[in-house]
Amino acid sequence: MKALMKVALDGDGVEIREFPAPEPDPWRVVVDTAAVGVCGSDIHLWRNKHSWEVSLPVVMGHEIAGVVSHVGANVVGWHVGDRVVCETASQVCGVCAYCRSGAYNLCPERLGYGAKNHGFFTEQVSVEPRILHRIPDAVPFEAAAMCEPFAVAFNALVERATVTPGDVVVVQGVGAIGVLCAQIAKLQGASTVVALHTDNDERRLAAARRLGVDLFVNIQRDDPESVVRGIGDGNGAHIVVDATGVSAAFSDSMRLVRPLGSIVKVGWGPQPLEASLDPLVAKAVTVYGCFSHTWETWERVLDLMARGRLEVDAALGGLYPLDAWLTAFEDMESGRNVKSVIRFSPTDAS
Repeated sequence: MKALMKVALDGDGVEIREFPAPEPDPWRVVVDTAAVGVCGSDIHLWRNKHSWEVSLPVVMGHEIAGVVSHVGANVVGWHVGDRVVCETASQVCGVCAYCRSGAYNLCPERLGYGAKNHGFFTEQVSVEPRILHRIPDAVPFEAAAMCEPFAVAFNALVERATVTPGDVVVVQGVGAIGVLCAQIAKLQGASTVVALHTDNDERRLAAARRLGVDLFVNIQRDDPESVVRGIGDGNGAHIVVDATGVSAAFSDSMRLVRPLGSIVKVGWGPQPLEASLDPLVAKAVTVYGCFSHTWETWERVLDLMARGRLEVDAALGGLYPLDAWLTAFEDMESGRNVKSVIRFSPTDAS
């Protein structure tokens, strides 16, 4: 079967190769892939700008929706034909303090799909049933394939830093995670959501507005601090979300946040910070790191999707066959799409 793989760290090092179909396993489930979302981290890996370890060659992708096609003899609760999404933790130990307390996303032995283990940009995958979730009937595959980035945003602004109704929220970056954070902030009751962007982001702004952004600030042309301090009581943002993947953005986060406010660090950035952290002390700011998600996060996001509370269509920029992966990646990188989705089974997706 075909698979999109990262095979080398020179050039882009990404190509479609033949990959063996999964063997039946009594403890696992085989899922036929229907749709896989393209993540910003896939773009980083394609461009060799990632800051995490990968095992090459590796099948890329970690945002899947599909249909169960085989159930192992020892698996209970799942059936052939079930429509499912899969979480991103391909391996956890199950016995550490984090796994036992439900925070298995922080397991020291966690391995992620599309990085240390083969991912989902392929026709079939074999997974442990512990990471499966049923897709509600009202949710099509291409929408379900975006459950993972919505789960990241939900974790950031519901489970980590909680938005209070009336808050001013600043989102740094209008990529997929940034604009989805904007929508979750609005669902939580934020009165004003401000998005910081650059000239390169102009094509994403219409989608970002649909997803909840009230005010845009081009940081190449305007001073975001003066804009933010012109909102509400003038003390700054209650919550600043760093979704840029650029370490230098944290300096702006510290300027924009109000005393006793919160900074939510979602974006990865390998660059040294090279800035004083004294503003965190002076303002008594709380900084939340956000990584991945857990079972309940996914269940809540799927329920919100089923009830029409999430503007999935606004984020979805285009559907592409696997052979057009390069166009899908380029359309996200250029800002044409907030989100690209690779569709494997267009006749099945409903």
